[in-house]
Amino acid sequence: MIIPVRCFSCGKPIGHLWERYKKMLEEGISSKEALDKLGLKRMCCRQIFLTHSDQVELIAKLKKW
Repeated sequence: MIIPVRCFSCGKPIGHLWERYKKMLEEGISSKEALDKLGLKRMCCRQIFLTHSDQVELIAKLKKW
């Protein structure tokens, strides 16, 4: 699944925040602190980031050209 451009429930643009979120997690910041710093206050937006699994690279390996 690719991170959606907007939240499914409230419509807030969130797609541009994904890379910054991943970078913060790599730096050792907790998920809660990272989401707070990004300004994601609603639970609907936060759950998209917390439950997202990035599998694009795995799927790309399985596709035959």
